[in-house]
Amino acid sequence: MRAEKYVPKRPEEDRPATVDDVLALAEEREVRQVDLKFVDLTGIWQHKTLSVAELSPSMFTEGVGFDGSSVRGFQSIDESDMLLVADPATAVIDPFFAQTTISLICSISEPGAGPVGGRGYAKDPRLTAARAEDHLRSTGVADASYWGPELEFFILDDVRFGNTPNSAFYSFDAEEAAWNTGTANGQGKNLGSKVPNKGGYNRTPPHDHTSELRSEMVRQMEELGLTVESHTHEVATAAQVEIDLRYDTLLNMADKVMMYKYIVRNMAHRAGKSVTFMPKPLFGDNGSGMHVHQSLWREGRPTFADAKGYAGLSQSALYYIGGLLAHAPALLALTSPTTNSYKRLVPGYEAPVNIAFSKRNRSAAVRIPMYSESPAAKRVEFRPPDSLANPYLAFAAMLMAGLDGIARKIDPVEAGFGPMDFNIYELPADQKAKVKNVPGSLDEALDALEADHDFLLKGGVFSPELLEEWIEIKRAEAEPIKVRPHPYEFQMYYDM
Repeated sequence: MRAEKYVPKRPEEDRPATVDDVLALAEEREVRQVDLKFVDLTGIWQHKTLSVAELSPSMFTEGVGFDGSSVRGFQSIDESDMLLVADPATAVIDPFFAQTTISLICSISEPGAGPVGGRGYAKDPRLTAARAEDHLRSTGVADASYWGPELEFFILDDVRFGNTPNSAFYSFDAEEAAWNTGTANGQGKNLGSKVPNKGGYNRTPPHDHTSELRSEMVRQMEELGLTVESHTHEVATAAQVEIDLRYDTLLNMADKVMMYKYIVRNMAHRAGKSVTFMPKPLFGDNGSGMHVHQSLWREGRPTFADAKGYAGLSQSALYYIGGLLAHAPALLALTSPTTNSYKRLVPGYEAPVNIAFSKRNRSAAVRIPMYSESPAAKRVEFRPPDSLANPYLAFAAMLMAGLDGIARKIDPVEAGFGPMDFNIYELPADQKAKVKNVPGSLDEALDALEADHDFLLKGGVFSPELLEEWIEIKRAEAEPIKVRPHPYEFQMYYDM
């Protein structure tokens, strides 16, 4: 990412659109439908489509009703009525509808005139991100945080899976995959140019089979207001790729991540392909992460920069790192939130399993990029997250951990987190044993979150209800994996 060329905007410049702008856009483009998008607790976009006749200023103040009991993690059936409140700054013409449709991202509110009536919903992930930004400003530490996630994913040509009481399987394919050297394509030919395992990083066409499709994805992103820095083939075979967005403020970037995933999935579908953001769909090759670059700014100046500090970082940046690492086991319950996440977070495959910090070192959980000495480029990169995280919750949680580190002056050196400017995997066994590792399973991460979450509750950013619901949902996700026979167990044990 070329952050050194990016001069962040002031917060008041981030969201210039007004309700009148949205109404004017709808008239100018002869819009027929309004699509209201909102995120559930786990990070999946939901939507409700209305006739354009329903588009009015009240949509942005009073909201539009929906059934909250039908959304996982939200309301019980006896308290189901909820409101979608549209954000005018998110208005775009949605390119994936045949009818001209304006898309609006919504936050969630509770109806009525009672104690909670008209207030933002305590379990709304988007409002959690907004509250995190408010809390940052209230601390006086900074007035803006900037976020640059690197989303990796696979673009597949075929995917199949199924589970019944007596069978379980998955199978996927990509034309460029290493295992296809002996197969024929649809024309009965094989033209070679397959990507070997761990041999895909920055490969050019014809080995990189999806470069043109990614360029189309980028074009569509840019038309919808996302600023893209680059796209590339990633390390793994089977079309593992990455498209990088330019930095933005926390809530803006979380909105953009949701739009990003919506775009790449729909563009792939149009091309007869499928996208997965699973952290570890492919055995024996690199997994897909979402390394998150982050920095704090105040009055237009970076607070993380100090030419005299380690890796050019200020003391507050080091305290921020201390907070990330001190709370890393709990953070991973929100940033690496699936059972599949912990199949990626294993030694090897460049996985950041070590709770440590370093400049340039990709085996540490926190890396300080050293591409530029510009103060504007000084940032920290938290590497364990993956793209199945709900971006609103993940970014907010990382910010709260970093701010807790600053408030408590958690020095990562004194805490024993480094710096570790060497390949940690190559340490002698006795020294490696002293380096703490990230949790080895989703259950371990959830245990850590249950034990360590007070930092998330500061300023009312995360609600206890949200965290309780999150842990309950994620415990339920982990349970079926424990009790179902695994296909590989048949290979190991069937004839014993």
